[in-house]
Amino acid sequence: MRFRIPRVAVTGVAVLALLATAAPVTASATGTPDSTPKPTIVLVHGAWADSSSWNPVIERLRRDGYPVRAIADPLQGLTSDTAYVTSYLSTIDGPKVLVGHSYGGAVITNAATAVPDVKALVYIAGFIPVRGETIGDLAAKSSTPLPLITTPVPGGAEVTIDPAQFRTAFAGDLDRTTAADLATTQRPANTKAVTDAGVTEGFRTIPSWALLTRQDRAISPDLQRFMDTRAGARITEVDASHAVMLSRPDVVTKLVEQAAR
Repeated sequence: MRFRIPRVAVTGVAVLALLATAAPVTASATGTPDSTPKPTIVLVHGAWADSSSWNPVIERLRRDGYPVRAIADPLQGLTSDTAYVTSYLSTIDGPKVLVGHSYGGAVITNAATAVPDVKALVYIAGFIPVRGETIGDLAAKSSTPLPLITTPVPGGAEVTIDPAQFRTAFAGDLDRTTAADLATTQRPANTKAVTDAGVTEGFRTIPSWALLTRQDRAISPDLQRFMDTRAGARITEVDASHAVMLSRPDVVTKLVEQAAR
């Protein structure tokens, strides 16, 4: 027995009509990676650290396909550091996600609105001052003062953490050798980093995320929670010291990528 299959003529107009009504093919439906460029992740370190403190996070972000920049924050005062970082950001085309650790949080807060295409702010155990507020004002609310050493320099003074107490204050969940190396190579911060007031509140117009470190002895968890909540940030908490980008780079990376998406 033979079955005859009817032949249907399909005109060009009919083809266009079918295409117009067909559901669009999306990356999620086909499994094909999205071709949209990922934003550049810009990492800004804080006081008593340097850009190499981001190395474990940089490695993970690159592995996941993100372009990354780590800025060497001068640590010479919030006003001048903001100007420096703003100038640096102006050289990066396309969307950007700014990530600030500790004092670096204050810097990205003040620099974020001065350049286009900043899509998100991420605070890693970060200071988030409001307009007219200084890091010193905020630090005074912290439950445990830092063991600082002040050194006179031309035109002012710089502060470092007492190397003998560095691990307890900054890196309690790192091994002693690594903490000792960090104490030896720590970058001093000019006292203007503490006394310069914030002038811009980037979190008012840019979505923000915050990683709160519950074992932090440099910025108390209660102070972090106060600042993060006031800024309206999406908060993630982790049991880690202030040096969380070294002790828990996986958690830091996950939060940064969440903000980037």
